[in-house]
Amino acid sequence: MPCATGCRIVGTGASYIEPGSPWQNPWIESFNARLRDEVLDTELFSSLAEAKLILAGWLESYNSSHPRSSPGSIAPPAERADATSG
Repeated sequence: MPCATGCRIVGTGASYIEPGSPWQNPWIESFNARLRDEVLDTELFSSLAEAKLILAGWLESYNSSHPRSSPGSIAPPAERADATSG
């Protein structure tokens, strides 16, 4: 177990999330649901290279322009712009 060994070496711990316990990590559950709804259920990949290309494009869009559940539901670049201008 390289992860457990690394945690022990640096003196930190790892949190165990029970299988089938989405309430213990709601962020990844939300991401997985959005990925499934917006990409995996709508695309038919003909090759691994095509899947990587489509997923990379979706991830770029997700990280730069998707509204978040933050106040005002604004996308991350807009949040940064508001933080630096205010």
